[in-house]
Amino acid sequence: MFSGEKPTKKRITARKRGEKRGICLFVPSTLAELTQVLTKKLSLKVDSLYTESGGLIDSIELIRDNDIVEVEINNKEDKLSNLQETTKADNDWITLNVGGVKFMTTRTTLASREPESMFGCMFQHDRPFTWKSTTDDSNAFLIDRSPKYFEPILNYLRHGQLIFDDGLSIEGVLEEARFYNIVSLVEILEKKVQEERKTEFQITRELFCKRLLATQSNVELRCQGMNFEGCDLSRLDLKRINFRYANLKNSNLEGANFAFCDMERANLSGAQLDGAALMGARMLCINLEGACMRGCNLEEPNGQRTNLEGANLKGVNLSGSSLAGANLRVAKLKKADLRNCDLRGAVLAGADLESCDLSGCDLQEANLRGANLKDAIFELMISPLHMSQAL
Repeated sequence: MFSGEKPTKKRITARKRGEKRGICLFVPSTLAELTQVLTKKLSLKVDSLYTESGGLIDSIELIRDNDIVEVEINNKEDKLSNLQETTKADNDWITLNVGGVKFMTTRTTLASREPESMFGCMFQHDRPFTWKSTTDDSNAFLIDRSPKYFEPILNYLRHGQLIFDDGLSIEGVLEEARFYNIVSLVEILEKKVQEERKTEFQITRELFCKRLLATQSNVELRCQGMNFEGCDLSRLDLKRINFRYANLKNSNLEGANFAFCDMERANLSGAQLDGAALMGARMLCINLEGACMRGCNLEEPNGQRTNLEGANLKGVNLSGSSLAGANLRVAKLKKADLRNCDLRGAVLAGADLESCDLSGCDLQEANLRGANLKDAIFELMISPLHMSQAL
């Protein structure tokens, strides 16, 4: 080295132990300074320095120009620090101002059970903050919803159990759960709402018989829109009663007399109607899907047509029933059992008779124009079916 020249600084490549890539830097005058520089540049707590061959470096004099220095990190301290930070972040206390009432809870409570909920979007660490919410003077998040219905929702997020005080509307809590998009809670509440509706006031046979006895024979009994689901009304004289829009689903109506009743848009799906009298009944758009109607009498004694236009009769069992002259225009009779039915003069124009069993039926003068007869069975017909009836 010539007199007056400055000594050349040594340059090294520092990398974490076990890794191939690192950073280049000039070597300071002391080992302590080098450790501080590496701690700052790597953003990790440096514990020890080693040569590429594994020798411990305990003096700056041991480092030569262009050496590769391997850095050992203090993993225990780093992991502990990360754990403390994570635990602290997960247990950050958050205040929500819901409709003027403040609720205190943790980030974990709000975000862990339902990650895709509104609160998951607001408070999860591993996703960007996508839901902006105004805060009040105390930095509580403002939510313009009902505090009365929010309390059971927050408790559900805490422990997974749905508990609320008597008198609190389930429908109200359900509406709020839908707003917050708490899917699992919505499913629970929807089931509870359905159960409540099932236990709502239903007409029993005893109550209905008392009402029948208390009604004069010349007064129309109005049962429009009433709930008779699962009720036993078998063998009762129900003539001329208004059953419009009534729910008679899965009811036992065997042998009952529904002559001249108004049953427009009533729900009789799955009902038992074997041997029932339905002469003159008005059954426009009635739902009889899956009902059993063996041996029913729907024939009009005075020549008027029983009106079943647009009725849902999918899969119904009408075997042996009398439907002479009945209006079944555009009715849905797919896979219905109509064996040995009297359908003389019946109007089946535009009806869906796909896969319907019409074996042994009397279709004399029946109107089948435009009906869907795909895979329908016409074996052992009493009277031959003319092409003109179906064209």
